[in-house]
Amino acid sequence: MSARMVLLGPPGAGKGTQAARISERLGIPAISTGDIFRANVAGNTELGQQAKKYMDAGEYVPDSVAQGFLLDGYPRTEAQVHELDAMLAESGLALDVVLEITAEAEVVVQRLLKRATEQNRADDIEPVIRRRLEVYAEQTEPLAALYESKGLLVRVDGIGDIDEVTERIMSALASRGVQA
Repeated sequence: MSARMVLLGPPGAGKGTQAARISERLGIPAISTGDIFRANVAGNTELGQQAKKYMDAGEYVPDSVAQGFLLDGYPRTEAQVHELDAMLAESGLALDVVLEITAEAEVVVQRLLKRATEQNRADDIEPVIRRRLEVYAEQTEPLAALYESKGLLVRVDGIGDIDEVTERIMSALASRGVQA
């Protein structure tokens, strides 16, 4: 399935985990940051091997090679929404769906504190987590309303067992015609 989508949600909502699962189910690359093709070339994926042939020759990678993508962490501001729309429009493309994974702040704080101990992450301390949630609420959360006004937004509750959340997401995407 070809799908072009954006994944929104506060830090700790499970975006990274679910991005990997959606990517696997739909057979599309998930990009957290950086460039879609460089990430796949570096990972020596099938897509990366195909893209490398074109990139090494100084050519654009044709749309037939990269049939979709999932952006995790971009766009984060309204200006970036407009920039992304313009970039896609130049290629005659548009987003198919924007998925927002929702989670209550206190649940997110507890998840990230747990992650801090499991993964020894210095940035996952409570004051920093709460500040990141504030920044998300101020700058990124409003994008959901923008995408909703365009008829692109699908919201899914990110609380619960990882497999249950994945199934909720896949059902919501299927209801929008995006499925494996």
